[in-house]
Amino acid sequence: MRFERPAPRPRQVPIVSLIDILFIVLIFFIVSSEFKKKRDVLKIELPTVREVESQTIADARSVLAIDADGAVRLDDLTVPNLGLLEAYLNAYVKENPGRKLELEADKDVSLEKLVAIWDALTAAGIEVTDVPARIALPAEEP
Repeated sequence: MRFERPAPRPRQVPIVSLIDILFIVLIFFIVSSEFKKKRDVLKIELPTVREVESQTIADARSVLAIDADGAVRLDDLTVPNLGLLEAYLNAYVKENPGRKLELEADKDVSLEKLVAIWDALTAAGIEVTDVPARIALPAEEP
């Protein structure tokens, strides 16, 4: 007795059920993910320039310097701490109206101390944009 066999069908992967699974996985990832929250960013511009020769003579400026240890000097005066810097700057503005400042900072000064200096400048009525900054870079070895 001879039985007839049905013609072999080519094997296929059931795509419809895979699409359902992918859709469920996509929904799971969308629901379970945490999106980044926007954070306020403080834009900081610290101009660093190597010595540039110029034919024009710049205005004489007083120097507000801060070293790596956080010691602050206003010309020849040493400011005991950053909390008193605003008072020193107010006295400076009264004694030297119209004279401009220049900020000299060490490369290793923390951003917290720079922001505290900028806050003191702003509180004393000195625009931060009017105070150019020089960042002391480490000496290059030959």
